[in-house]
Amino acid sequence: MPANKRRVVGPDIGGAFPKLRRTNFRWVICGMVAAMALILFLDRTSISVAAPMMMQEFGLSKTQMGLVFSAFAWGYAIGNVPGGWLGDRYGPRLVLTGMVLFWSVMTFATAHAVGLASLLAIRFVFGLGEAGAWPTATRAMVNWFPKSERGIVSGTTHSAALFATSAVPLLSVFIIEAFGWRALFHIFAVLGLIWAACWWLIYRNSPEQRPQVNAAELAHIGRNAAIPGADDASPAAPVPWSRILRSKNLWFLGFSYIAFNYTSYFFYFWLPTYLVEHHHVSLTSMGVLASAPLGAGAVGSLCGGLATDFVYRRTKNLRIARRLVCVVSMLGAALFMGLAGMSAAPVFLVAYLSLAVFFLGLVLAPTWSVAMDVSGEYSGTVSGVMNMVGTGGASISPIIFGALTQAGYWTAPFIVTSAVLLVAAATWAFLIDPDRSVLER
Repeated sequence: MPANKRRVVGPDIGGAFPKLRRTNFRWVICGMVAAMALILFLDRTSISVAAPMMMQEFGLSKTQMGLVFSAFAWGYAIGNVPGGWLGDRYGPRLVLTGMVLFWSVMTFATAHAVGLASLLAIRFVFGLGEAGAWPTATRAMVNWFPKSERGIVSGTTHSAALFATSAVPLLSVFIIEAFGWRALFHIFAVLGLIWAACWWLIYRNSPEQRPQVNAAELAHIGRNAAIPGADDASPAAPVPWSRILRSKNLWFLGFSYIAFNYTSYFFYFWLPTYLVEHHHVSLTSMGVLASAPLGAGAVGSLCGGLATDFVYRRTKNLRIARRLVCVVSMLGAALFMGLAGMSAAPVFLVAYLSLAVFFLGLVLAPTWSVAMDVSGEYSGTVSGVMNMVGTGGASISPIIFGALTQAGYWTAPFIVTSAVLLVAAATWAFLIDPDRSVLER
């Protein structure tokens, strides 16, 4: 008997449907988004391991390589709002498929750069291609998950992203030693092409459009019964830009996200070089040591999602549930980044960095949950603005680290990062309101 017809003892859904055992197809969608996040960060951060070889082959200084890293962030910042708007306007099914196909091509193109100019151009366009992925994925999840599950969903998907960054050093070292640094980008590009085909086949813009979703699951999500023969959702209503962009709540959220990205860019782009050049570890040892902090971040992201949902279920208070986790996250990350900057032994350095990234990871789920909480059907656009501010403001991080370390200041970048995190903690504690819609005057 089909799942939609299975009768069991259970709650009566508004008296309109038979008693059904709830299907759980929404978790397949969560798994697909998590897989996208993993591929996205494999493609984005693999350049960090190839960087020493690229600098040597192309004759690049640390400052120039910092510009290459930042070129991605500039493109990423610019493309967030248009990317999020496209997701709202035309639906995540079409838009995410196109985005992943595009950035996979740019991943492949990175292997064929010939110097600084081509690297800057490729990484900038690469950033444009990836920019709308998180906002559109956020829009994809709004229709599929109730508010009480958004924390764990955001935590799971971002945990996959951080797990990917933790795997990059190990995978990349193996591939580079076996086939050379260019093969790294060829292999990772293929993964994106496979994912795009699977997403197009599996995802639909509304759960009503999948026969695997029964009435009980729709009621749990907070949607109506399945519509027979429904096709993809129609385009969304025009975005009320003036009201959204006048929302102080949105801008505070974006400013707080600068701290996460400012700190993350060190791990995404500079950590392998930092370990090799400042602490003089071998390429193989670097692969192991660089993986540990980001693995801790993956655990932190998952814990942040569990924590914010747990507090919300207990208190029914979004302000407490989101703010509490974020303030603890920023304070803990600030403390351990400061200690890491003053550590001379690689083992203690990695331990402090792992704790820093664990606490930093806690902020991801509540931050992206708030982007959904305050935006509704405009979540792609709103999260795009948040991500634009967060990545654009943090885009100077790779340049600052490269310039300071080239001048011989290896501790200063960590102290600056701690200060940025403390400002973010205060922003979460006093200024961000998860209960206030961005459409409110």
